[in-house]
Amino acid sequence: MISEQCQRVHHFLEESARTHPDKVALVCDDVRATYSDINASANQLARLLRERGFTNGDRAVLLFRNSLEYIVSYYATCKAGGIAAPMSHDIKPESLRVLLDELEPAVILSSTQYENTIHESGYPLDGTCFAIVRGTRYHWPSGAHVDEWDKILPRYDTLNPDIATGEADLASIIYTSGSTGKPKGVMLSHKNIVVNTDSICRYLRLTENDIQMVVLPFHYVMGKSLLNTHFAVGGTVVLNNRFAYPATVIKQMIEENVTGFSGVPSTYAYLLHRSPLKNNRDRLTSLRYCSQAGGHMSRQIKQELRRALPDHTNIYIMYGATEASARLSYLEPALLEQKMDSIGTPIPNVTMRILDESGTELLPGQTGEIVASGPNIMLGYWRDPESTARVLDRHGYHTGDLGYCDADGCFYLVGRKDNLLKVGGHRINPQEIEDVLEETGLIIEAAVLGVPDALLGTRLIALVAPVDGECSERYILGLCAAKLPRYKMPAALHFTRSLPKNANGKIDRAQCKKLVEATA
Repeated sequence: MISEQCQRVHHFLEESARTHPDKVALVCDDVRATYSDINASANQLARLLRERGFTNGDRAVLLFRNSLEYIVSYYATCKAGGIAAPMSHDIKPESLRVLLDELEPAVILSSTQYENTIHESGYPLDGTCFAIVRGTRYHWPSGAHVDEWDKILPRYDTLNPDIATGEADLASIIYTSGSTGKPKGVMLSHKNIVVNTDSICRYLRLTENDIQMVVLPFHYVMGKSLLNTHFAVGGTVVLNNRFAYPATVIKQMIEENVTGFSGVPSTYAYLLHRSPLKNNRDRLTSLRYCSQAGGHMSRQIKQELRRALPDHTNIYIMYGATEASARLSYLEPALLEQKMDSIGTPIPNVTMRILDESGTELLPGQTGEIVASGPNIMLGYWRDPESTARVLDRHGYHTGDLGYCDADGCFYLVGRKDNLLKVGGHRINPQEIEDVLEETGLIIEAAVLGVPDALLGTRLIALVAPVDGECSERYILGLCAAKLPRYKMPAALHFTRSLPKNANGKIDRAQCKKLVEATA
């Protein structure tokens, strides 16, 4: 439970700086920053922004990897009464320009690593929008309003600026990954985020003693929730931007006495198969829990994870959406064996129902769309009333996920409404086939895709990352044939070392399909 003093997002930092001023809040490479350090820098940046004309409701675009500067920029924007709009750190200049035109930001906060991306976007830094860059090395043209972070921040006062904001005011615009189309800017208010943060802290039982390892990007709503929850309780956040080398993650978890680790399904698949997790099981003495969200994780991975982790480490299976400020439901660790395929029950302050297309609530066991409501649900999509109207109505937020609820009130995912494939007259859920592939124990992760076929209209192809490079396609498909009817069998397997991911670590189905079609 967070302090009653935390009514706005930036209060998480301010309250922890008041109660734990000298505690290390952040570990990132060689940086160990205390709450008072971070709060002072955020106050300086907020005052700088206000002096430059930044006012309530203005947008600040954040373009960083996970870092101290990102955290300072995020909370400073909220302190200044503005709206933080984080960008994916792998965004291309042309995509950045589209979002900048849509947001019309007053400021871009970034590091020198992304100066070229900002410049090539062609967005004018003419004073209407200016930039503050940490470690600027780019030769900006005359007239560009670009300042060096380290030179300008020390001029400003470190006291809290205390600028009035309302709970309904926007705190952040977070863009969806856009794998099925143009990214949409999810508008989250201070209340949306504060209420959801409190609920997460409650069910994870977070305290000031928790130390969270963060490998998920802060521009992703789940990564952002890891920051907010731990700053809200006065805990410590350990940033590791080197998940491509998972052995370094395990080593740092042991060295920093990490109590919590969070990831999406692919995170755990690679920890299990391409890291020394199992060999270090007995050294993870402080690891209190692991949590998973970001999409369906197969039973196979959950079972392997349970065996690989220490007995004292709880596993939280969770479900959420950017539109829900992060979290909608969780499964109590004590129910993992009994309800392994479930996403659990709604978190505090959230209601979930299964509705049919007419909006009628369905009985336990019947499949329909998961629709959620609560004070954490977004205000809508930025400057996109049509998309907003498609997902928000009197029933709540329509997730687009198909599922059902059992007699005990536990919810189960069946698949996405927009992911169903039609093959030879059959409606097929690719998730079911992907689970069977992973259950062979020979596949780390899989994406089942529909490609055009002259006879069937659509043909099933599976892009898979094998555990062993010597895997036989014929052998794997033979194992699947024992569990799948013929019409659900993939016509072929395409092997790759790892599946394409978006910046959030989720499987990018659009890129997977391009990869398959390029090799067809």
